[in-house]
Amino acid sequence: MTTPHISPQVEKHIRNHHRYFHQNPELGFEEIETQKYLISQLTTLGLDPQPMSKTGLVAVLEGEAGIGPCIALRADMDALPIQEANELLSYSSKTPGIMHACGHDGHMAILIGVVEELVRRKSELRGTIKFIFQPGEEGFAGAKMMVTDGVLENPHVDAIFGAHLWTYQPVGTIGVKSGPTMAAADEFEINVVGKGGHGAMPQGTVDAISVSAHLVQAIQSIVSRNIDPIDSAVITVGTFNAGSNFNVIAEQAHLTGTVRAYKEKVRQLLKNRLSEICEGTGRSFGAKIHMNYKDGYPPVINDTAATDKLRIAAGKIVGSENVIPPYLTMGGEDMAYYLNERPGCFFFIGAGNHQAQSQSEIIPHHSPRFKFDEKALTIGAAVIVQLIEDYLK
Repeated sequence: MTTPHISPQVEKHIRNHHRYFHQNPELGFEEIETQKYLISQLTTLGLDPQPMSKTGLVAVLEGEAGIGPCIALRADMDALPIQEANELLSYSSKTPGIMHACGHDGHMAILIGVVEELVRRKSELRGTIKFIFQPGEEGFAGAKMMVTDGVLENPHVDAIFGAHLWTYQPVGTIGVKSGPTMAAADEFEINVVGKGGHGAMPQGTVDAISVSAHLVQAIQSIVSRNIDPIDSAVITVGTFNAGSNFNVIAEQAHLTGTVRAYKEKVRQLLKNRLSEICEGTGRSFGAKIHMNYKDGYPPVINDTAATDKLRIAAGKIVGSENVIPPYLTMGGEDMAYYLNERPGCFFFIGAGNHQAQSQSEIIPHHSPRFKFDEKALTIGAAVIVQLIEDYLK
């Protein structure tokens, strides 16, 4: 397959980069060898990559046709602590217990390919491209660190774009929408303290398990009875640990969970109601309930003008009929930190198997069997090259 804007040679290079990264995964802020590889490749292409934010890096390409805007392109770098189960894959992970199960290996490969194509076109470009390779997306808020470290300055970034390979959409499609695109992703931890005792003599005790069961049921009512049905929100209690023996009334219980929302006002409502229900349940049963709430990634909000630019560029590559609304989930993404500072767009590169008959047949992200159609790599690179040409030519 040869995609417009991407030469067969670069297409081969992108595939080789992807397979190297997949075989050599590293966790967040441990991407030491990944950083070395990126520095070597970008230096070979004539750029001067600079390490940043521990294991990240940034590189700049100046167009030679005149002054113009600075457009940033971002790829995340880190893998996940998962043992790969793709034994028949010729380029499966060589590192026990770690694999690229979310496509970040492909994101880096795409961006190197974009660099290679744009270096050949720099005499035609008016403006600057800043390439951001970001560590620690998987729960480490690497984007927040890079923003704090000044990645959007020197030169000042006017707009920023990022992409995610997406197996929930067939290869050959681009998913994009303006406004909320990925959810805020918060965490909570709840400790319930009652009064333990003998299982045969409940009088005088405060059963932490019974209190916590009522608490979980009340928490599940927040979305169904406090959130506008038009909005999307999720509260999940993921762990519930209590008790030490069959005949002992538990004195303490420990719960953890996550809160997801597309809108900031909905996120704050969920947080407030969770706190109120903990307080009220504790008073009702005579227990002490302490909640520790951790704000995670903000929602990803795409700028309308930047999204329109991306939609037009994508249509030139895959056809306007294949530029579709993305398959949305309540997943979080730290691309949000960049988009809170600059206009931009986060979009989805269809990478799923055309043969899948339903969503249930698609191997999900973060699965030990995760893999994607490598044809998506070239399509993604072509869309980004077209986007830069539309901005800077």
